[in-house]
Amino acid sequence: MGGQGNGIVVEPVVDGAGRKVFLDVGYALNRDDPQWVPPLRAEAAEVVDPKKNPFFDHAEVQLFIARRDGKPVGRISAHFDKLAHTMPPEQGMGPGTGNWGLMDAEDESVAQALILRAEAWLREKGMTRILAPISLSIWEEPGLLTLGHDHSPTVMMGHHPAKYQPWVEAMGYTPAKVLRTFDLDVTQDFPKLIQRIISSGEKNDRIKVRRVDKSKFDEEAAIILEILNDAWSGNWGFVPITDREVEHTGKKLKPLVRADLIMIAEYDGEPVAFMMTLPDVNQPIKAINGKLFPFGFIKLLNWIRKPKNADMRVPLMGVRKHLQSSRLASQLAFMMIEYIRRAAVQDYNAKRGEIGWILDDNQGMNAIAEAIDADVNREYTIYSKTL
Repeated sequence: MGGQGNGIVVEPVVDGAGRKVFLDVGYALNRDDPQWVPPLRAEAAEVVDPKKNPFFDHAEVQLFIARRDGKPVGRISAHFDKLAHTMPPEQGMGPGTGNWGLMDAEDESVAQALILRAEAWLREKGMTRILAPISLSIWEEPGLLTLGHDHSPTVMMGHHPAKYQPWVEAMGYTPAKVLRTFDLDVTQDFPKLIQRIISSGEKNDRIKVRRVDKSKFDEEAAIILEILNDAWSGNWGFVPITDREVEHTGKKLKPLVRADLIMIAEYDGEPVAFMMTLPDVNQPIKAINGKLFPFGFIKLLNWIRKPKNADMRVPLMGVRKHLQSSRLASQLAFMMIEYIRRAAVQDYNAKRGEIGWILDDNQGMNAIAEAIDADVNREYTIYSKTL
């Protein structure tokens, strides 16, 4: 069933040819934005392919394309995650929660038609409220960029035109949660107080902060996942990660994983915290305009083998729940950040790092970011609407 209005027809994607058009629309509508980083085509295709993205194992997804006079002028996904429906409503998700995402629109009338069609599909599926945009999983690209349009996103972060915010809000969506990223000048030493906290931790025999062992990739990934699920389980928006999603993400990130940029903190021999940092592969991808052929592949491969002048992003960090809000948790965080900061500068000639995203009401992590003189450089807003 298609949606229609203002000469705009919104139709569902039903096959591989439709998914190709869906991807083409995204590239066409963003290519003139100087801050947009075109995703590698194969990776973008994988996100919307039910056979390749394990998110589809526990979700229902419908893609839509908007056309005006036969020309594609917009796109959107409507979806709901069955695992999210098992979570407590007070944590943001819960039964009846649907989402839309991957929206791009030529103008406001197209955006309106797309959102209305996504809402109609979600209503047909029994959804009673929407959290959006989320593309597609909460673990992928949550939120609409509402601050920081003047610089390019780092690896695995979304970017959207500023004009989308008023379009979404005009459709009756109100902010549910703000996600922040913090920018850090990694060439500067941390304040003296933080240095003393780190030195104190180094003198404590019960604390050990170590690099991951890449030769035991699967074992180390299992340790990190176990800490992550414990540390984040009470967070707003949390949805458990499945084994297939872990395996899928691990394969995708393995070329970027550097042992000196991922730390595991142990206390009395027990792994209790971790911090994962990735070199910002968006830098070389933007330089080749997302095109691997004819020569982009070689340039990208060379950069991945030895990232140079690389910005850094900390996408994941966690401390076991029983230690959260303790002095030890902060101390371990500062130690891991400092060790990775040193490696980033020394081995990759890094100048800046980005920490995030961090929930706006996560007092502990916001306090840590502020203590090391990091500044908010981007905000993503997740909106809510009752259907």
